[in-house]
Formats: sequence, structure tokens, C-alpha cells
Amino acid sequence: MKHSESAIRTSHAGRLPPVGATAGKYATWSPRSSGEPATEDAGQLVQEVAAVIKKQVEIGISCVGNGEFWNGRSFAYYAEQFGGVITRPLKPGEKGSHREDARERDDFPKLYADMDRVGTMFCVPGEQPRFSPPHKMVLTGPVKGRATDAIKREIEVYKKAIKTAGGADEAFICVFAPGWLDHHIFDDHYHDDEKFVFAIAEALRDEYRAVVDAGFILQIDDPGIADSWDMIRPEPSVAEYRRYVKIRVDALNHALAGLPEDRVRHHFCWGSWHGPHTHDIPMKDVIDLVLEVRAQCYSFEAGNVRHEHEWTLWKDIKLPDGKFVMPGVVSHATNIVEHPELIARRIRNFAEAVGRENVIAGTDCGLGSRLHDDLVWAKLSALAEGARLASKSLWAR
Repeated sequence: MKHSESAIRTSHAGRLPPVGATAGKYATWSPRSSGEPATEDAGQLVQEVAAVIKKQVEIGISCVGNGEFWNGRSFAYYAEQFGGVITRPLKPGEKGSHREDARERDDFPKLYADMDRVGTMFCVPGEQPRFSPPHKMVLTGPVKGRATDAIKREIEVYKKAIKTAGGADEAFICVFAPGWLDHHIFDDHYHDDEKFVFAIAEALRDEYRAVVDAGFILQIDDPGIADSWDMIRPEPSVAEYRRYVKIRVDALNHALAGLPEDRVRHHFCWGSWHGPHTHDIPMKDVIDLVLEVRAQCYSFEAGNVRHEHEWTLWKDIKLPDGKFVMPGVVSHATNIVEHPELIARRIRNFAEAVGRENVIAGTDCGLGSRLHDDLVWAKLSALAEGARLASKSLWAR
């Protein structure tokens, strides 16, 4: 990955909307081993992904993503790709994922009841309702990964789209961390937390390698590092939670073993839903464990108003040699488009703490589906302008 050698580089956390009023016609296609899209569909898909790439480049994004709106690699996808996982109806009193059992819901029952009633997580105009699924994914046998063919097809479309778009400086692909998938797949086989998470990690190894071998930067999506805290009942002690996180960091490192760190970046956040987040665990309680992940770059929320103040931690944190950070300087959690001057100030704060060459300007989380499409592109434009303003002052010294 490239450092910010002469100016602040820019990227984002992954999810973006398709471009254009007619885009998305083929966005429901998922790259599964069960079949290929029709030739004309695949060609249209390449054009859609190319349009998203081109728009990022024109805005000024240094390291682009494929938007994720089309790849079909949802939690349900892994239930289909992983051997040992079945999907069954919920039993009375069960929930389909751990996120539905957050302790914050106890303090804001009416808010979450109102959100559940209309099926929203993000309160976005035009958002398709997102109701809790009537089923859960359960592991009933050994986990076996079989997703390599699917990720190769995603890579093939992405490569063609980059060429169609006229190229890109750098490009990344997002893949889930084992400690995030375990929010949605319930263990009824190993009956041992560590064995379960390591088994998921082993199943993800080939997918991670396929991304790196294809020449892309691998972004590990790992919200579970921080947001699992509020999904454990009863509330654990910080020491207990750190042991929980340590298992997941070790499992992730097991899956990453043998991959060059300079092709891996790690993204964590406190969950992308639009809620109060008053129960978020402080960054200071987990950041040292995050820095154990075998990655060169660390992406995290820093524009979110529950966590913006935590940039000061980096004054005291020793960033390992050769590594850098990608703080979110625009947020998925507000419709207000951040002013470029504010973005530049946020960037300068981190530059002063860890060195200008060790900062990439990013987003708190994926913006697509968490904001109205118009706002996504406005925020990325503001991010790029803020990075230009910060670069002028940081390299003028």
C-alpha cells in the first residue's frame, strides 16, 4: 500500500451506491458457484462497476473500491458457501443475529421498537425495509470453506471494470473477519468459542489469498472487534471482553498467516446502524489488540461524534514502524455533509499525532445504503477537498 508521501491519500471503507438512475438492474446477481450471469448481464455488470470506479477517480479517491452493491457476498452467502451451516426457522424467543440483542436496546426501547416497526437501520429516504429474518444460520458440522470460485468471479468482474474505467491508482476488496461472521452464524457443533472462531478463520483463508494474489488490497471488515461489547449478556468486565477479542484477533491472524502485511488493511467500527451508540466500548480498551492484527493499515471511526474525541489517543500510541492509519474523517451517521475545512482539521490532528506520511483520509464505515445516494458522493467529494486542503498546509512546512 502507498503512504502519503507528498499529499494525503484518500480512500473509504467499502460500500457505495451504483451510479445513475438506471444502475442496479443487475446488482442482485451474486457470484456463487451455482451459476454464472448471462453474458449480456455480465457485460452490463462490468459497466456498472466501472461507472462507480470512474466516479471515485474523478472525485479524487486514491484507493478505490468496487462499491459492493453487486457482489452478493452477504451473510446469507456464507451460509450457502460454508459446509456445515444450515438455515432454520427461529424458535420462540430466538433472534437471527447477535446485533438484535444489544444492551443499548434496553435503554432506548421505544426508539428501537419504532425502527423495527418500519424495518430501518439507517433512517434513509428511499431505504428498502430491513426486517429481522425469520430464520437463523446454525453450524451443525465442521466448517468447510468453498468460496474460492465465487471470489475469483468477483475479482474477474472487478479487473475488467477497472480496465473499462481507465484504470485506478490502487484498489481494494472487502472480506469479512471471522469475528464478524460469528455474529450471524450460531455454533451448534464445536460448543467451544475458540474452536468455532478458528474454524471460521480457516474457512476464510482461501478467500483472503485469492484477493491478494489477484493484486488487490485486502480489507478485513471487522466491526465485531468493538461492537460485540454491547451484544454480550450479562455485560462482561473489560478484562473478560479483551479475552474475547484476543481470540478473534488470533483467529484472524491465523487466516492471514503467510500474506504480506503491506497488502492488508483492517477496518473496525462500532456498527453502522443509526442509533445512540451510548454503549460503545472506548477505543482505548481495545486499540492495542487491534494493532496486533497482521495488517499495514488500520481503518476506524473518527468522524462519528461518539468517537471523534479519541484521536488524542494517538498522541500516546506507538504506531509500529511501517504501519499507518486511515481514520474516518466523514461519517455515515449524519446527513450533514462535513465542511472541507473540518475534514482538513481532522486530518491534521492525526498527522500531528502519527506523522503526515502515516495518514490516509477515509470514512467511518461504508456509506452506501447508510446514506442517501446523493449524500454519499457529496461526502466523498468533501473528503477529497479536505485532503487537498490538509495537504497544502502539511507539506508547506
